Order: sequence, then structure tokens, then C-alpha cells
Amino acid sequence: MAHLLLVEDDAQVRSALTRALTERGHAVTSASAGMPGLTRALQDRPDLIVLDLGLPDLDGCEVLRMLRAVSAVPVIVATARDDEPQIVRALDAGADDYVVKPFSAAHLDARIRAVLRRSRDDDAEPAPVRVGGLLIEQAGREAFLDGARLDLTPKE
Repeated sequence: MAHLLLVEDDAQVRSALTRALTERGHAVTSASAGMPGLTRALQDRPDLIVLDLGLPDLDGCEVLRMLRAVSAVPVIVATARDDEPQIVRALDAGADDYVVKPFSAAHLDARIRAVLRRSRDDDAEPAPVRVGGLLIEQAGREAFLDGARLDLTPKE
């Protein structure tokens, strides 16, 4: 189960998405504006944020820029804005994905799962590579042959 933060100003959309995502096994908290959303993001440390761009206090891209200054939490922009320059702007500001309203809860949930899968893979330490007596520790950038550490240059 993932902990999601939904930042959406429309009460009906916020309620419907909260209910649908909760039914799909997520723990969902929400905020109705940008600044409360930033506060919740820092306090609650969610696994992923679903962010609307049309917020009453701040533009969603500004919220995203502020969030990126302090956090690497995955963010999916979920908005009615479907023009290409806006999509590029949001992705350049740090969004991990972008979905245009209207969308189904199943569609959003699939994107949430995909982004979480990618973000968890990025956090995982690379597995050691073993070929016969050779062991390569990618995380520590070390190599061993039959248990003895190999003295290699950084390029090797």
C-alpha cells in the first residue's frame, strides 16, 4: 500500500479520487491548495503526490518547483491542461508523469504503480555481478577474484 498525497482544489474531484484510490489499496491524504499541499508533503512524507496545476493560491508548476527544491518524491500531474507547452513545462519542472482530465481511477492507479515501480528501482542498490570466481560489487565499485580484492583503476 502506498501513501499518496492528492493536491486538488475541486472538492468533488478530490473526494472521488480519494475514495477510488483508497478502494484500490492506497492510503490517501489530500490538500485543497498549493501551500497546504507543500506543508503536507513535508510533514507526511508521502510515497507519491498527485498534483493538479489549477490551484487557487499558486500555479501547480510553482508548487512543483518548490517541492523539487526540498524533495525527490515522485509527482504525477493530473490536470485539465492539455496543451503541449504546459505538459513540457510541468515535466521540465520535475513531474514524473502527466495525465489529462478526464481520466479513470484505473488509469491513474496504473500510472501511480508504474511511477512507484520506477522510483523504487532507482533507490535499489545494484546487485553484485558474479561470473565464476569474479565478483563485481557495483555499489562499492570494487572487484574480487577468488575472494582477493583486485587493484583496478577507476576506468577499469
